[in-house]
Amino acid sequence: MKFPARYFLSLVSILLSLTSSLAGDWPQWRGPDRTGKIPSNNPVPNSLASEPNVVWRLDIGGGFSSPVVANNKLVYLDAHEQKEVAHLVDAKTGKELWSVPFADLFQDEWGPGPRSTPIIDDDHIYVQSCNGEFRCLNLADGKVIWGTSFEKAFGVKFLGSKANEGTASRRGNNGAGVIDAERLFLPVGSTQGASIVCFDKRNGKVLWKSQNDEAAYSSLMVATLAGIKQVVYLSADALMGLDVSNGKLLWRIPLQTDAKRHACTPVIFGDTVTVNSQTIGLRCFKIEKNGDGQKLRESWANKDLKINLSTPVLVDHYFYSQGKGKDFVCVDASTGKEMWRQDGFGDKYSATIALGKNLLVQTDKGELILVAADPAKYTEISRVQVCGKTWSHPAYTDGKLYVREGLDRAWKLTCFDLMSGAKP
Repeated sequence: MKFPARYFLSLVSILLSLTSSLAGDWPQWRGPDRTGKIPSNNPVPNSLASEPNVVWRLDIGGGFSSPVVANNKLVYLDAHEQKEVAHLVDAKTGKELWSVPFADLFQDEWGPGPRSTPIIDDDHIYVQSCNGEFRCLNLADGKVIWGTSFEKAFGVKFLGSKANEGTASRRGNNGAGVIDAERLFLPVGSTQGASIVCFDKRNGKVLWKSQNDEAAYSSLMVATLAGIKQVVYLSADALMGLDVSNGKLLWRIPLQTDAKRHACTPVIFGDTVTVNSQTIGLRCFKIEKNGDGQKLRESWANKDLKINLSTPVLVDHYFYSQGKGKDFVCVDASTGKEMWRQDGFGDKYSATIALGKNLLVQTDKGELILVAADPAKYTEISRVQVCGKTWSHPAYTDGKLYVREGLDRAWKLTCFDLMSGAKP
């Protein structure tokens, strides 16, 4: 049976439209591939308007969890009436579609509310509370599909301020899990053989569990290193790679830091993994074949660059990040050599998004700074104050920036149109 050519053209048009919309999504921690980079087909501003256009703004509850966006739906987590709550809103209008409490509220001297970034995956949403309650929700209505408790299922005691060290058991389960095909990996942090656990993302069945480390605040990455696909995990005690299929330990190096508070996400560059903290500085490890297994060796270490909370963004073979102080730095990812340093950035933290040839930096002081991704010199293009203090990473889709603020004023979530009013 033959179909008119116009049917095939229509089908191609629909598929291209769907691909385009999906390519513009920011569905998880640090964007589509967890690298802090936007897809190449996204519109980007060449400058920032002196007063970026506000599309909508919501009053929300406390929390440092980042918003995520997919198919014009936005998910954020917050604190409300002694619960940690998941919300789904229309990303174009800010209209709330549903909200679902999913765990008891945690708060400390830094503030209340969830700190782990959710994941949107097809018709499911995955959310994690500070006290280790994890839920898979139906995107359409927020109903729970499956869930697990780090304490009840894996013996992880959440202690809060009673804990003596700065691991997840004290400051909350901040690190975001990661999905690879049908697998979901979570940094559970059990010292009883379940530091990291692999689940079937559809039904919550445990596929494997591995290691005995406590969890810190670092999020997971999946990468193919030296020919083996693996989940890369920075626990409270060590950096390691585990085979995605069975949890077999492929390589490991102890990394002891003050209060065990690893916060960065491992950055993958070729067969290397780079991590940072205020104790160890910036360190890069090369993963190599070793018979049937793997081994690692340290490629370089910049021990003076003690980046505390921020995760560097890799553009070409250079890292860009908040430095160890109120500054911004560029580092050669092949050697660890600092290329330049510029003062005048966040107090403790900045989130960086790579927008093609430029970098969009949101400081914890609520400034947006557009900087050229140029290893030769620091070039500032635009700088504008858009909100109060914030420790949340923004989301970027199709020229819109979704910013969460709090700390020094009421908690709010704002959608800015960065393409409106910007110079061409």
